[in-house]
Parts: sequence; C-alpha cells; structure tokens
Amino acid sequence: MTNLVNVTYDQTGESKSTNKLGMRAMQSRAYDARNAQYLLLKAPPASGKSRALMFVALDKLINQGIKKVIVAVPERSIGASFANTDLMRYGFYANWEVSENYNLCTDEGSRSKVEAFKKFLKSDEKILVCTHSTLRFAYDSLDETAFDGTLLAIDEFHHVSADGANRLGELIRSVMEKSTAHIVAMTGSYFRGDSIPVLLPEDEERFKKVTYNYYEQLNGYEFLKSLGIGYHFYQGRYTSAIDEVLDTDKKTILHIPNVNSGESTKDKHREVDTILSLIGEVEDVTEDGIIIIKRHGDGKLLKVADLVNDEPKEREKVASYLRNMNSIDDMDLIIALGMAKEGFDWAYCEHALTVGYRSSLTEIIQIIGRATRDSNNKTHAQFTNLIAQPDAHDNEVKLSVNNMLKAITASLLMEQVLAPSFKFKPQFEEDKEPNKKGEIKIKGFKLPSSKRVGDIVESDLNDLKATILQDADMLKAMPGNVDAEVINQVLIPKIIRLKYPELDEEEVDSLRQYVVVDSVVKNAEIKEEGDKKFIKMADKFVNIDELHIDLIDQINPFQQAFEILSKSVTTGVLKLIQESIESTRISMSEEEAVILYSKIIAFKQEKNRLPDINSLDVLEKRMAEALIFLKKLKRERMNG
Repeated sequence: MTNLVNVTYDQTGESKSTNKLGMRAMQSRAYDARNAQYLLLKAPPASGKSRALMFVALDKLINQGIKKVIVAVPERSIGASFANTDLMRYGFYANWEVSENYNLCTDEGSRSKVEAFKKFLKSDEKILVCTHSTLRFAYDSLDETAFDGTLLAIDEFHHVSADGANRLGELIRSVMEKSTAHIVAMTGSYFRGDSIPVLLPEDEERFKKVTYNYYEQLNGYEFLKSLGIGYHFYQGRYTSAIDEVLDTDKKTILHIPNVNSGESTKDKHREVDTILSLIGEVEDVTEDGIIIIKRHGDGKLLKVADLVNDEPKEREKVASYLRNMNSIDDMDLIIALGMAKEGFDWAYCEHALTVGYRSSLTEIIQIIGRATRDSNNKTHAQFTNLIAQPDAHDNEVKLSVNNMLKAITASLLMEQVLAPSFKFKPQFEEDKEPNKKGEIKIKGFKLPSSKRVGDIVESDLNDLKATILQDADMLKAMPGNVDAEVINQVLIPKIIRLKYPELDEEEVDSLRQYVVVDSVVKNAEIKEEGDKKFIKMADKFVNIDELHIDLIDQINPFQQAFEILSKSVTTGVLKLIQESIESTRISMSEEEAVILYSKIIAFKQEKNRLPDINSLDVLEKRMAEALIFLKKLKRERMNG
C-alpha cells in the first residue's frame, strides 16, 4: 500500500512540557485569552483541551465574577475528562472540584438529569458536568436569563450547527442574544465536513479564537515520529480484502462501514464474525465481554473488543473495560461502527483502519486522532482507508468514482492540516534578508489586503480549503484534466466568492493567492543542500529564495495525489475514472478559455499544429475545446 500522505515530526517534547502554572503550550495560549466573553478553542486530540477549560473556568469563577460553570459533552464517557483534578500540585492557584451530585455523566441512576440541572442553578455549587442532550432538555424548560452570570462550556463544538434544525446551535445563539453568559467552545475538528457552518458568520465574529494546530501538537511529541495516510482498493466484498491491510501485530481500531453504505454487506454482526475468523479461532469471552482469539499461524492470544454488538448490557461491559484500560497488554484490536471516535482515548493505538468512504471530514480527522496519541510503543501512526474500486459493470460507477475522488481529496486536506505551517510574505528586489524559520518569501505575492482576509487566513484557512476540495468542479479537475492556472485563477476564486460574498475582487485575489501558495507548498517536497532550501515544482527543484507567484500558479496541487492513485489501481480502473469525469465535464468559461489561449499559441509553435479534439491527452483535448469555444464566442459577438 502506498501512502498518499507522509508527514514527519521533530519529537521536540514541547507538547507535554509545562510552565510554572502547570500549563502546556496550548493551555497557556487559551489562558491568555481567558477574559474573552466568547472563546473558541480549536486544538487536536490529546492537546489538553479539558484542562485548558478548567484553567479558564476557575479564573472566571475566582476573578471575573462568574457564578457558575456548566460543562456539556456529547456523551457520558467523555465526561470523565472533567472529573476532579488537583491542579494546585502542578502550580495553579485552585483545584477543579465537581460535586458528585452535579457530575451528571457519572450518575447512572434513574433520577432526572434535567431536574438535577435546574436544582444546580439554584444551589451554591459552582460546577456541573452534563451531556449535550441534558443541556438541551433543561434549556427547553428554562428562560435564557437563567444562564446570566454562568460560563457555558461546550465540548466537541462541531456538534453545533447553524442549521435551524440543530437544537444545540439554536441554544447557543439564543443564550448569546438573550443572556450575559460567557461561552467557551472547544473542538478538535477544524471543519464540519458538510455544507452547513458551525456558526453563522456574524455569530462567529463575536468569538475570540485560539488555535493550536495539529502540526504543533504532533511535532512536540516525545515518541511519535511520523504519520502516514493511505488507501487500499478492493473489488467484491471488503471482508475478502481486510486481511491485506489488517496487521494484528499493531494496536488497531477497525471501523467497519455504515450499514447504509455501499460497502456494507447489510449484516454487521456477520461481518465481525468473518473478520474474527480471518484472524484466528475464538478461545474465550471474558466476564468483561472481551473476545480472546488464538491467531492463525503462531497461536498468539489476542484481545478483541466488539463495539458493533449493540446489546446494551454487553456493550456497556466492553465500554467500561475500555475506559479503565491502563496497560499496553489490555487490548489488541477494537472493532467499531459508530463508536471509538471523538473523545475516545487509547494512547497505544498505532493504526486506524476504516472501511468505506466517509463523507464527513470531521469524522475522518476524529478517526485519525485515535492513532496520533503519543505513546512509547510507537514511532509511526497510520490511517488506512479501505475503499471499493469502481466497477465498469456496476450501475453506480459514477458514484463509486466520485466517492474515490472525495476520499483522495480528503487525504489532501488532512495533509494540509497535519503538515507544518509557513508564513508567506512578498519578496522585494531590495530585500536581501534571509528567510526566517517557518517563513517563505515569494516574488509577486500579495499580503492579505484587509483585516477580514487576514482573519480568514489566520483562523479559517482549513475550512476554506475543505470547501474548495469538496466542490464538484474541483473534484473533476483533480486528475489533471484541467490546466493548473485555470484551477488556481478561475475555479478557486469562484468558490471564494460564493463562500465569502462580502469580499471585493482585490480581497478575493489576495485570499486565493494565499490558498494556492499554502496548498502547493504543503504538498511539495522540500530538501536542503548546505544553507539553501529547494522546493519541488513541476518535477524540478527550485531554490526557495527564487519562488514567484506566477510559477506557483502553474502547479496543480492535486496532481501528485492523482499520480500516486494511478499507481495504486489497475489501468482499467484508471480509464473508468477518466471516462466518468469526462461524462460530467466542467463547462467552459470565458476566463478558462482566455487562460488557455496563450497555451494554445505555445502548443502550435512547439508542435506545428493546433490541439486535437480527439487527443488522448486530456489537456490537449481541453485546449481544443477552448479553441472551439473562442471561435463560437467570436461569431456570437460579430453577429450580436
């Protein structure tokens, strides 16, 4: 299996080092913004978001006049992250203490959580921990002013949506509008993975944003050195190919496909049984519900957790066992369907293996996050997506091709999120200063032309890239059948205008430059020779000090991924992909035709002929189409 993405890290150990108050780098960054009424904290799994909230919340209780803190989590198991914590032993000035009566995530009794919530608001207690659903139900029976003087902390904030049908999103908007409450929103996901924003732009503008990116987190680990993202393609049933990618010597979380997906056999329990039989023979099932398997070949005993089994008592036994694991020997393989994603902590996990296309980018980043915890048993973390190959005899061939391309573009976005970030600046002739660490100067590059563009670059670049990479026309352009300059100068600006209609043309152009430069540089290979750095552009290495925006605009950020894809599938499958894209081509625009016209002239000079509409070269064919388009446009204007 070839990885589409390989990222290496420096193992600096900085992610876990703490200051005199006992705060890691991310937590200190959040604490610096503690006076904000609305705080949005974007940080990856294992970076310590729950403790960051404790520091901020305690300061608000002690120093800012806040009377109560309400912490809401998606499910009860995640509530354990907000249990009593002795912070003073690490240097902080107060401890996090939650009364047993008001940690509603540990209470398994029959009492009403909503009544307990309402009782808390009238009590002298300071902190309550509950689920999102308890918060929603309690809110329905309260006036917004009940939240006056409180801090409302929402964990896994990507569950909120601006969609009117999302009750949690409506709750947040209403509390912001009608109460004096403070809000801390936390998420490890930088995008929702669908077309509905988390917050309306005017609401999001009110939040102070603190971002600690994935590269900062992973680069600061002690043990983890590299991360790979790869795809494996199969035909027929996935259970016939699972043993090609499932290495039971690696601690693995295997997510089988949703029962409604094309990859599912529609019998999830039989799928689990088939996977178990491929591994070995079941020797025993423990009192905790853990399956003991004797592996084929060497007879090694493996511990397997089946989270697909939805019988409540059995699932709770297994879930309880997983929550209390503390040794590397406690588990070898977890098989899950909808569980073991966000908030699930198994630090020893080395491999996240997912069957089937996942439409949600949030879900993908959450799954990858299960394998990227720092642990002394691994130097490499791996995410593998097992995907069905398109089949010419399948009536759903176009859907299969589309899903494959979406999966590939998702990996491109993951690379953007997980790779190092650079600061880009214009390179002027008189500027002889060398690049600072993490800085790249580019000739012809524009700085963000307004504060709004600067804010998008600073906080929302990955969200914008997610929108670009999921665009239908962009998917069709990915395999290199659309000229790179058309992608960078026509398609990307078009998407930016739709996402940010308030931007003027100068702002659109400066933003699209930043998107293109950042995408191309992060996808490129960079090597050092002595005191110089070289970056690979269009199959040749260019001195990084000689970069020009015109050169970068000639690079298709997707091309490398498609080249790797083309080596991973058969020629027949590649032809199917091309034919499927061909049948739903992007319509020609005047902007694209104008860009291609100069290339047509260069083509004629080099080949001594015009581009051929029947050429097997997709770019030559596109130039021929542009020539036809321009002739038609000329006739229309002459007759107009």
